[in-house]
Amino acid sequence: MSVPQLNDEQRGEEILAVFDTAFGELLAADPAAFRVKFRKMAASAFAFYRGTACLFYHDLESERRGGPYLDERTSRVWIHGDLHAENFGTYMDSNGRLIFNVNDFDEAYVGPFTWDLKRFAASVALVGYAKALSDEQITELVQVYAGAYRERIHALATGAKSDEVPPFTLDTAQGPLLDALRDARSLTRFGLLDSMTEIRDFERRFAPGGGSIELDAATRYKVLAAFDGYLETLPESSLARPDSYRVKDVVGRRGIGIGSAGLPSYNILLEGNSDALENDVVIYIKQAQTPAVSRHITDPAIRDYFQHEGHRTVISQRALQAHADPWLGWTELDGTGQLVAEVSPYAVDLDWGDIDDPEEIAAVVADLGRATATMHAAADDTSGESLVPFSTERAIDAAIAADEDGFADLLTDFAHTYGSRARADHQIFVDLFRNGRIPGL
Repeated sequence: MSVPQLNDEQRGEEILAVFDTAFGELLAADPAAFRVKFRKMAASAFAFYRGTACLFYHDLESERRGGPYLDERTSRVWIHGDLHAENFGTYMDSNGRLIFNVNDFDEAYVGPFTWDLKRFAASVALVGYAKALSDEQITELVQVYAGAYRERIHALATGAKSDEVPPFTLDTAQGPLLDALRDARSLTRFGLLDSMTEIRDFERRFAPGGGSIELDAATRYKVLAAFDGYLETLPESSLARPDSYRVKDVVGRRGIGIGSAGLPSYNILLEGNSDALENDVVIYIKQAQTPAVSRHITDPAIRDYFQHEGHRTVISQRALQAHADPWLGWTELDGTGQLVAEVSPYAVDLDWGDIDDPEEIAAVVADLGRATATMHAAADDTSGESLVPFSTERAIDAAIAADEDGFADLLTDFAHTYGSRARADHQIFVDLFRNGRIPGL
């Protein structure tokens, strides 16, 4: 990768221009949410990196027409779009199994498979730097990730049986991944409901405060109409419990996370699959965003495949994640695509805070390499979608086989180069932000 050599002032202007394209409309609509988002991003280089997929793909623009390991097929793979060390965690799949895997598919799209790997590799460099690991140790970690990804892709491409490449579950995971799954298992639906709701007049309702916004009658009506549209997008297997769609309450919420600043969203409380109050379900409707990577993929066949960003997010997640959330669907609200899913009581993100031993970090990174390969392999001709009509694992396997030795080197070189770039950009961003240089804030 070659980012043009700009001085700090020039790079600052470039960052502001990219931010304006990515965030301009949302920032103008809700500056307060972006002040919170940017303060979170100011906390560390990694937090900045998490919030700037738009800048990352801007810097990768030179690879849009090709690059190592990219051909007609490997440039057209379903990718996560924001793959970094903290976008992994637990979920309960549609079969009732707790799984540790990639999460957060808001940025998913179709593009070069190496973009996911490079984004993850640079995040490893940032995590390693924050933990005071040497450049040599960071190189080793990225090589471990590359090796694990390569091994798993080859196994999948050559027909490995499912018991040879099992998902990460309570039975198969180890170390911090198993810790996350055990933490998730200790959580309960009642615990989630207790944190968000209360019993009033013998019925469960959302509790006031805690970021919830009471809706006027007109907005409530629009949200309920959008909910009816969402039900039509659920797979038949999810519609087996008709009693589960009685709405008990609706509230608004305002997104203030690093990835969701300014995006309006709503929570809906639904009757559970019995009259008992402890199995009610909370789902969210959230305005879906334009994925950063899509601004750098010009193929109209990809763009025109999706009705809107909500549809894109759901179709992408269903393709990339085996046995996705049965509540996952999409709808429209005020003409804008919305993502709909359950507020899961079983979601635990991988916590890097206590993972400090280099050997333990290496073991985790290897598992995440395997998880990445499994994700890329899932979204192909077997996923039920026609957008990627070939075996991605076989295409990727063949591309890497053509230059085995260069694969890990490609990722390690990029990790160091872009990790250094992100740390410098973080400092430039902090100075822009604290000196009032970001328009609209």
